[in-house]
Amino acid sequence: MRLVQAFRGRFLACILVMVMGAGLVTPSFAQDWPSRQAVKIVVPFGPGSTPDLVARLMADHFQKTFGQAFVVENKPGAGGNRGTDAVAKAEPDGYTLGVSIGGPLGINAILFGNLPYDPAKDFAFISLLVTQPSALAVNTALGVSSVSELIALLKQNPGKYNYASIGNGSLSQLAMEAIRLASGTEITHIPYQSSPAAVTALIQNDAQMACLPAISITPLVATKPVRILAVSTAKRSPFLPDVPTLKEQGIDVEAEAWNGLIAPAATPEPIVQKLRAATAEALALPAVREKLAVQLMEPIPGDAAQFRARIEADLARWAPVIREAKIQVN
Repeated sequence: MRLVQAFRGRFLACILVMVMGAGLVTPSFAQDWPSRQAVKIVVPFGPGSTPDLVARLMADHFQKTFGQAFVVENKPGAGGNRGTDAVAKAEPDGYTLGVSIGGPLGINAILFGNLPYDPAKDFAFISLLVTQPSALAVNTALGVSSVSELIALLKQNPGKYNYASIGNGSLSQLAMEAIRLASGTEITHIPYQSSPAAVTALIQNDAQMACLPAISITPLVATKPVRILAVSTAKRSPFLPDVPTLKEQGIDVEAEAWNGLIAPAATPEPIVQKLRAATAEALALPAVREKLAVQLMEPIPGDAAQFRARIEADLARWAPVIREAKIQVN
């Protein structure tokens, strides 16, 4: 709890410094940007990941809007910390941006012993981008069709069943640990290196359940190796309107996968404002929204205050779960 409170204190101090520094920026600097070189968008995960897909959509729109090249650079590693650190340490001149997620931007400060950057003070928070639902799914051989049936089975067989995740400290692990704690059950965790690997384990019944990005599960429903029991969002997903939430089924757990656009701290405020406006414009375009919908992504444009509130909510939600489940990454 002290770590979370310290994080919040540094966060507020950082915002004050950025606001004070914004007045020192000359108008000509913002007017000229971008002009001298390509703008790099760092993604702390590999090609094909959700942040990568979103970054490439944004890069395409920015390039058309600003008439300058925007290039996506993938820097995976250390749960997203490596690429996010690259943004933190870049020159704050508007020519390095990043698309990152809740882990590297907040939760990893609790999970990892020592981050190479301070998420509370090393970034300018430009805009929230999208959210994507996760789905609690089970292998159909388990013979359950609702969350209540799953919980009853787990209580009858403590420790007998496994759940798959995308790795230690991932949202997929945090969500399942929250479900385990909320339901008073015992489930064995098996971490995998990627979402496809975790899905394969679920199909093969090496793991009997998982809470994974819904887009990785929905293609399998028709052939019935798995069944979706719930989504872990606060409300039903517009893409899966017939699937109830965990809360609707008596499990007070919410786990939402989101990402946002960042820049190094002290990036000139006029540049941040240009990018924020262009981001809102992009996320309102029907063509962009259609491409996002294919991946079950919902646009959630938001300013710096909304971005910070999202991080604060994640810290408040996951710190107790991490502590009670004794989750550690290193």
